[in-house]
Amino acid sequence: MQVWLKRGGVLLAVLLALAFVIHRVVPGIVEGGMNQVLQPPPYRATPQAQALHARLAVADLHADPLLWGRDLLKRSNRGQTDIPRLAEGGVALQVFAVVSKTPRGLNIERNDDRSDNILPLAIVQGWPPRTWGSLQQRALYQARRLHGMAARSQGRFAVVGTQGELRDFLARRAQDRGLVAGVLAIEGAQVLEGDPANVDALFDAGFRMMSPTHFFDDEMAGSAHGVEKGGLTDKGREMIRRMEQRRMIVDLAHASPRTIDEVLAMATRPVVVSHGGVKGTCDNRRNLSDAQLRRIAANGGLVGIGYWETAVCGRDAQAVARAIRHVVSTVGLQHVALGSDFDGAVAVPFDATGLVLVTQALVEAGFGEPEIARIMGGNQLEFLAKQLPE
Repeated sequence: MQVWLKRGGVLLAVLLALAFVIHRVVPGIVEGGMNQVLQPPPYRATPQAQALHARLAVADLHADPLLWGRDLLKRSNRGQTDIPRLAEGGVALQVFAVVSKTPRGLNIERNDDRSDNILPLAIVQGWPPRTWGSLQQRALYQARRLHGMAARSQGRFAVVGTQGELRDFLARRAQDRGLVAGVLAIEGAQVLEGDPANVDALFDAGFRMMSPTHFFDDEMAGSAHGVEKGGLTDKGREMIRRMEQRRMIVDLAHASPRTIDEVLAMATRPVVVSHGGVKGTCDNRRNLSDAQLRRIAANGGLVGIGYWETAVCGRDAQAVARAIRHVVSTVGLQHVALGSDFDGAVAVPFDATGLVLVTQALVEAGFGEPEIARIMGGNQLEFLAKQLPE
């Protein structure tokens, strides 16, 4: 009996050690391969760019660090962003998107919904079992984690969901530039699990932005990367109406051309494209045409430019500045924003501490300080100040 007990103890110790390795080590290995920083810090910019950047309130419309299970209050040596790195990069406000499901073999041309990359990641990271079979629960779990981080931050980080909360935060940040705010967003309406009424539950959990689709067609709409690439379904139209009633912002990132057209045809409030690029500098299925830019601008919308190669056809801040210049030249300064896609399973030229390089690239592209202030955050903060619930 003692031998069996001893062997059982050894086996238990081995299993616990294996569980520890899986939970603590495997996610880091996965993220390290998927969220690469092409040029590691520290970053050098001109004294002019550094001085200008120090005066800015940067705001970014899209990042995905919640997916990777890190405590974002702690500076990490993996991935591309966390709260300390956002603060160091001069970011006043970051939109934190939640990802609920992505397909195997993910690409920008054609994906179906039959596979689920997020399930094994959720299990390895120790997400609660209720998230394993429910996309809505995955979104709610990630929202609770972000709210929990804010509660533990001793006032250094806040999740804002109303115009008043945003005003109060910006007043505090005017006295302390190390403060960061977050807004919750959802990447893909598959989290509704086929029921537009679930918009209310997600809004109540703090979400203030949602895209109809992500990388595959869902029950609400067609994706630019889906099989059918159709438009809004009847449920999708009901979803848009409910979102507008709750003042939840519609995000057209990843939407098919038909979905973009049909949302804009019925929208009574401005939309965003939280992260992406433009065909004018990088022609592919992922990016917006000039005609789409004009329709989004006519709606009063905002287009966030990403930092990764598929978005901007380049691997440096100058490529980001070229895409921004194209949007400004096509539809005007007031319709362009930043949409990094940090930690979105993309390789980027710099991490969140390197945003001064974008400021420098904008200076080199001929933008003046008032224009750069709007591009780097002014447009985004003004948009949210008007579009968030009161």
